[in-house]
Amino acid sequence: MKFHWKVLLWMAAGVLLGLGLQLWTEASAWAGVDWSAGERGLQVESVAPGSPAAKAGLAPGSRVTGVVTDKGRAREQRVPLLTPDDFERVLADAANGDVIWIEEEGEQAKILTLGMRPDSSRALWIAPFDFVADIFMALLKMLIVPIVLTSIVSGVAGVGAFGDLRRLGFKTFAYYLGTSLLAVLLGQVLVTLMRPGDGAELGLASLEKGDAPDESFLEVLKRMVPSNVFDALGDNGAMLSVIFFALLFGFFITRTEEPHRTRVSEFFASAFAVMLRMAEGVLLLLPYGVFCLMVRVVSRTGFGVFEPLFVYMVCVTLALLLHSAVTLPLLLRFLGGISPRRWFQAMSPALMTAFSTSSSSMTLPVTLETVESRGKVSNKITSFTLPLGATINMDGTALYECIGVIFLAQYYSSVSPDFALTLGDQGLVVVMALLASVGAAGIPSAGLVMMLAILSALGLPLEGAALLLAVDRPLDMLRTMVNVWSDSCGAAIISRSEGEEGPLHAGHGT
Repeated sequence: MKFHWKVLLWMAAGVLLGLGLQLWTEASAWAGVDWSAGERGLQVESVAPGSPAAKAGLAPGSRVTGVVTDKGRAREQRVPLLTPDDFERVLADAANGDVIWIEEEGEQAKILTLGMRPDSSRALWIAPFDFVADIFMALLKMLIVPIVLTSIVSGVAGVGAFGDLRRLGFKTFAYYLGTSLLAVLLGQVLVTLMRPGDGAELGLASLEKGDAPDESFLEVLKRMVPSNVFDALGDNGAMLSVIFFALLFGFFITRTEEPHRTRVSEFFASAFAVMLRMAEGVLLLLPYGVFCLMVRVVSRTGFGVFEPLFVYMVCVTLALLLHSAVTLPLLLRFLGGISPRRWFQAMSPALMTAFSTSSSSMTLPVTLETVESRGKVSNKITSFTLPLGATINMDGTALYECIGVIFLAQYYSSVSPDFALTLGDQGLVVVMALLASVGAAGIPSAGLVMMLAILSALGLPLEGAALLLAVDRPLDMLRTMVNVWSDSCGAAIISRSEGEEGPLHAGHGT
């Protein structure tokens, strides 16, 4: 059986088992907080680390007066909290994945997405799959920094002349910027036509502004330069710094006298070859890692949270589908002369890894090995383009951020006309979504974090982005797959533009 079919079958088996656990096991709602009765409500005594309550910002000493369920919808209900039993009754009527609003004394209401009780039967069934999935994810994370460092250093040193490096760099950045811009514009057009925010029942009544992290384009550039390269090498989230150092190191290898130039170049080339062999070893575990990841994701996801955001999810999914099935294949065909269907088949292991891990960075080792061994693109091209792409080429993320921001603006403008976006605001969304996607880390849900910067720049309340977390994981899986698909298409197109005959030809299939 071909490897990609084996991966697909294990993925399908994981989905089916996850759905079976959804239907046949109990997973009562859990917030992870202990209460004591107070004079004007409940006082938080303790919060379990990593629990829904901790993620919502509850802390020991907080005083909660009530909760609101189904906020903004016809069946909205406020439940005053006087004793811990009052909250337990709310949990008894809720399901894993439901969203409730916590009314904290003296504070703005907090969104709390209920989790799965750790001692529930479903949690016990998921535990062994969790264990294997965590090990598989750790193996992928283990490869990220060494494979990025060695691939870029060996790739830049192997390019040789500065003119060749400049030409390859120009083509790479032109492709990444161009496809991300096309993705953002597609998302903007689709969300404007479908208008999923009009009439949505989200319960976001507050129109107060919040604070967003300072992630301007200048901050992204500043973050590229590491003050301590060894600290950057020890942090998978510092890929921009690692890439910057690797580019400089590789460039100055070509400016160093012999015999040092050859010695260092051969060392990094050998180290990169070893890392690729390690990636091949991890790739053998891909079907089983994907199986465990899909069991975990599908079995944990509650279905009730999807209802008020269903049209929004359809809009994002349709935009991702159009970009990956129309825009990128057209570029492959007409710029690279490559069969989109056959290239998709060749890239299937990397795409399935991206879908199951929701991380471009963790998929990078598989992407490099797949594009070289199955796509027949030279190491000279892959070692330069793919590590850059895993960090700065985020077509799916850029598209998602644009749709998410405009969706929330449409919703808020139905509450208050002051939040309607002008043509200039829409242009700002396009530019900032493009820049924010460059600065987003290749980790799960990074795009949602970057969305806060855009909302803040437009003066829109930030709480809407928190509500989108409820449906972020399935959309994150889809947009990561689009990100990796775009990276692989870019490597193939640039390879053909450099005169390589390795990548699949359109004449070899359709």
